[in-house]
Amino acid sequence: MARRSRGVVVDSPVIETDRTASRAGALIFSTALFAVVFGLVQAAWVAAMGELGLGGIVAGVVLGWLAVSGIHVCQQWERIVVLRLGRLNRVSGPGLVFTWPIVEHCALYVDMRTRSIPFGAKETLTADLIPLDIDAVLYWMVWDAEKACMEINNYSLAVQLAAQTALRDAIGRSTVAGITIRRNQLDQELTQVLDEKVSEWGITVLSVEIRDIIVPEALQEAMSLEAQAEQRKKARIILMEAEQAIADMATEIGEAYDGNENALDVRRMHLMYESVRETGGTVVLPSSFADGFGEGAGASALEDVAKALGK
Repeated sequence: MARRSRGVVVDSPVIETDRTASRAGALIFSTALFAVVFGLVQAAWVAAMGELGLGGIVAGVVLGWLAVSGIHVCQQWERIVVLRLGRLNRVSGPGLVFTWPIVEHCALYVDMRTRSIPFGAKETLTADLIPLDIDAVLYWMVWDAEKACMEINNYSLAVQLAAQTALRDAIGRSTVAGITIRRNQLDQELTQVLDEKVSEWGITVLSVEIRDIIVPEALQEAMSLEAQAEQRKKARIILMEAEQAIADMATEIGEAYDGNENALDVRRMHLMYESVRETGGTVVLPSSFADGFGEGAGASALEDVAKALGK
């Protein structure tokens, strides 16, 4: 379901799926560090005081918390933005990161891996006033952890909203046919526009891929009829062009046979031979037709046909 936030419709919320890598190792390290420090403090307290008391427990908790606050594990794909008394001090990682307890703290753990965010535009009007539903996926990554922390509040949400805005703008400037035909070009256009916008946040857009374009069912039949009519128009145009070519060829052939009776006689005989060969039938020539071959030509033509039938 779409969510509204300050006039902005978030059609496709960020979907978090199972990941193959996690921060479980860092959590285990912090827990083990706290337990070790707490245990050492309790052992030292018992050795000094002879018994375990409330003071030893409090001292163990405080020293354990200070140890956990000063020693951090940064994963290979992460960077830690460290602030000192509220001011940016450094970006550290990966590996062990040491900070001064209370004075310094880790403001943000930034994931530097490539991310994917599904987004879309619901019932967005095209240039020819047709509402479309488009689903897409965005691939992006953070290349500057400092800017991602300092320049934008929630960079992941900002990237998603920027992608939705760019997609809606691209749909509004194109027709349905243009969006369908220029699908790959639309992907490249969105990638370029988004990369220019989010680069100032230390983020780069790798690619945008449109997954699905949904036309309202009420318009699908009308668009189908329009497409059929367009195909019939093209078929008729092709047919007329073929007829024109045939007519031009017939004119040229007629000019070649014009005034050449011998050529016409040979053509008649060839057509008659082909007819007999294809059908295997018998041709009866009227005397008037035979006379058309010229003087003495009828008998010769009959002899040629008889020879062909005999073969």
